Amino acid sequence: MSRSSPNPTRRRLLAMTGATLICAPAVLHGAPAVQHITGAAFGSTWRVTLPDLTDTAMLRPALAKLLAGIDRLMSPWRGDSEISAFNRASGPTALSGQMARVVAAALDIARASDGWFDPTVGPQVRRLGFGPIKGADGHWTGLHIQDSHLSKDDSRLTMDPCGIAKGHALDLMRYALIDAGCRHFLIDLGGELAAHGHHPSGRDWQIAIEDPRPDVVSGAAVLQLGDLAVATSGNRAQGFDRGGHRQGHIIDPHRARPAFGTLASVSVLSDSAMVADGWATALMAAGDAGPDLARRQGISALFLFAEAEGLRRVTTAKFDRHML
Repeated sequence: MSRSSPNPTRRRLLAMTGATLICAPAVLHGAPAVQHITGAAFGSTWRVTLPDLTDTAMLRPALAKLLAGIDRLMSPWRGDSEISAFNRASGPTALSGQMARVVAAALDIARASDGWFDPTVGPQVRRLGFGPIKGADGHWTGLHIQDSHLSKDDSRLTMDPCGIAKGHALDLMRYALIDAGCRHFLIDLGGELAAHGHHPSGRDWQIAIEDPRPDVVSGAAVLQLGDLAVATSGNRAQGFDRGGHRQGHIIDPHRARPAFGTLASVSVLSDSAMVADGWATALMAAGDAGPDLARRQGISALFLFAEAEGLRRVTTAKFDRHML
C-alpha cells in the first residue's frame, strides 16, 4: 500500500523480509532469453518476467493502472481510501465489490486460523512504528460483513487489509496477464510471487527462498512453482534480538505483542496468492504452533526455525513436492 510516512509500511516490511523470495540463479550459458517489465507499487516494486518475444507494449501501463486502483481502495496510508473511510466511521460502511471480497477472505482466514490472522491489529502495528492506523485494540470477531457492508461492534475498531491485499493484487495481475494472452510468466510483487506456464527453457519457473538468518547470505530452498503462488512472512530485515530470540513486526494477536521465538520465516504455497499471503502472516504469528495449524488446515508451508544448532526446516501438506 502507498505510504505518506518515512517509516516502512507493514506490507513493505513483509516484502523486504521477503523474503526471502528471490529468483533462482538462471541456467546460464545458452539459456533462452527472457525480458522484464517493472514498476513501483505499495511502497515496494514489482517485476514480471516473460519470454523475450512477448509483446509488452500495453502490459506495463495496464498493470500500473490495476495496482493504483487497488491502492486507492485498500491503503491505510491514504486518507481517501475505502478502508480509511471505514476506520473513521462509527457505523456500517458500504464496500465496493473488490473490497468486500478481500475483507470476507480476511475474516475467513481469521476464523480458520483460530485468530492467528487478525486484521484488527493495525493500532498495535502502529505502536511499533510500522503503520498508520489509529484506533482501539480489538478482535476480528468484532468485524462483520453482510451484503457488502462492513460493520464493527466498537466504533473505534479498525480493519487493516495489508496482511492480505498484496496477495489479492498479485492474483489480479495474474488474471490480467492471462486475459492479455500471456501464457508463460513469473510475477514478483514485493517478494511475493506467482507463476503461470513455463520458463522459456521448458521447465517450471524456479525461485529460491533465502536463509532468514540475518547473518547468513545463502538460499534455504529452491522451489518449482508450476501454476502456483508463494508468499513468505519473516523477520530477517526488520527484526531485532530479544532474550536470544529474533522478533519483528508480525503481531501475535493472542498476546498483543510482537511474535517472539525461533521461527524465522514461513513460506506458503497456494493457487491463490491472497490465501498464501494471509496464511503466511497467520502461521508466522503462530510461531511454534504454526506447523500443527498448517497440518490441520491442509496448508502447504515451509517453516524455517533459526536455532542454536542451525536452521531447522519443517514442511507441511504438499510443500516438499515442490522443493528441488
